[in-house]
Amino acid sequence: MDQPDEGQLILIDKPLTWTSFDVVKKLKFACKFKKIGHAGTLDPLATGLLILCTGKMTKQIDSYQAQEKEYTGTLVLGKTTPSVDLETEFDAEFDVSGITMEAIQTAVQQLTGVIDQIPPIYSAVRVNGERLYEKARRGETADKVEGGIKSRTITVSTFEVDTDRFPEIDFRIVCSKGTYIRSLVRDFGLFLQNGAYMKALRRTRIGEFRIEEADTIDGFISKNRPVEPLRS
Repeated sequence: MDQPDEGQLILIDKPLTWTSFDVVKKLKFACKFKKIGHAGTLDPLATGLLILCTGKMTKQIDSYQAQEKEYTGTLVLGKTTPSVDLETEFDAEFDVSGITMEAIQTAVQQLTGVIDQIPPIYSAVRVNGERLYEKARRGETADKVEGGIKSRTITVSTFEVDTDRFPEIDFRIVCSKGTYIRSLVRDFGLFLQNGAYMKALRRTRIGEFRIEEADTIDGFISKNRPVEPLRS
C-alpha cells in the first residue's frame, strides 16, 4: 500500500511573467505531486518568494498566507496605467517638477500603520461572484463596479523609500496579509496629487522564510524529479 503523503514545504523564487498557478502546475506534473498548492499569490509581473505545500502540508496553507510579508520594488511617479503596473498601457501623464521630498515623506507617513485600502481593479478579489480582473478586462472601471469595491483594513509596519533616482522611487515595504502593493503605489501617487505605477516588485520574505532560502523552479525539479523505473 502507498504510504500517506506527509507532504513538504517548498520555497520557490517565482520568475517574471509566471503566474503562481503556473508554478504549481509545473511542479505538480514534473515531480508527480498528487496534491500541491501555493500560500499566497504573486502577480505575473512580480518575482520572489512563493511558498508551496504538498500532501498533508497543504492544511498549513492558511497559516502561511496569514504571515507578515516583505517586498522591495520600484514605483515611478508621473504616469499611470489601469493595472498600476506594466500589464496595461499608460493612460495618463503628470508633471512631477513640483513634487518635494517633504511631500513624499508625508505620503509615506499617510500610508504607514493601520490603514484602509481598496484593492486594485486588476486583482483576483471576487465581487458579485466574478474576479475583478475579469471585469477590468471587459473595460469596467473601479467606479462602475456594481456595489463598489469594498475597502479592507491592512497594516503597513514599514514603508521606506529611496528617491535618488526620482521620479523612480525604490521602496521596501513590510505589511500584513491582504495588502496590495499596487494599491499602495496608486494611493502614493494620489496623495501627491499626481500619478504612479509600479515598475518592479519582488517578495523577499513571508514570516520567517526568506528569498535567500528559495530554489529556482528548474533547480527544485532537477533535485526532486521521480526516477523512472527501468524497463526490462
